[in-house]
Amino acid sequence: MAQIIRLGVNVDHVATVRNARGGVHPDPVAIAKLAIAAGADGITAHLREDRRHIRDADIERLMAEIDRPLNFEMAATDEMVAIALRRQPHAACLVPEKREERTTEGGLDVVGQRRHLEPAVRELVAAGVRVSLFVEADAATLEASAAMGAPVVELHTGTWCEAIAHGRADEAAREFDRLAEGARRASALGLEVHAGHGLDYASAETISALPEIAELNIGHYLVGEALAVGFPETIRLMKAAIARGRRKAAA
Repeated sequence: MAQIIRLGVNVDHVATVRNARGGVHPDPVAIAKLAIAAGADGITAHLREDRRHIRDADIERLMAEIDRPLNFEMAATDEMVAIALRRQPHAACLVPEKREERTTEGGLDVVGQRRHLEPAVRELVAAGVRVSLFVEADAATLEASAAMGAPVVELHTGTWCEAIAHGRADEAAREFDRLAEGARRASALGLEVHAGHGLDYASAETISALPEIAELNIGHYLVGEALAVGFPETIRLMKAAIARGRRKAAA
């Protein structure tokens, strides 16, 4: 039987809704607890340089109040490395970050920025933080990720999901093949393979059929669906979709 895939629930956009009014509701920590009660295996939160959604106090409370692993998404800046070393989350996912973007766009340039990224990876790994790199599924990037000592890569699924959403079937097929080959290559390099960005029920089910995938991290779609059916039902439906895909991997 293929390994069960973990579901990490990203609560960034719960904080986006809260911050739209400048108050305290909805509370991303309370929603994180609801997600865990409904079956989430972990919680992801991205503390951006400009604090546009998650705030420092949210990270502090998540560390103190949830009973599942926290995946701390962060840029590889001195400030964020210092926060991660102080807070000691279960995992830190290094992502590219630009002030003008609405959400994370594309994977890290691991090859071009290796001299910048490697010290951050080394410090975090030495502190016992499980480091993942949010990357594109190309051979050079995956090989550089393994060489710098990161134990995990999270494959950027956004281009694939965008092609599906806009009905570009040929492009979607090419992108999925690229992700599948990347997952195989990463696993052969000894990396644990995660995936995320833009996933919905259908695409999560599809990518869950790749036997190398160990974890999916999903946020915006779950927050949107929860407006209609509530967070517990949304998590239940996503877990069911992942389970269907995993059964295909085992077939």
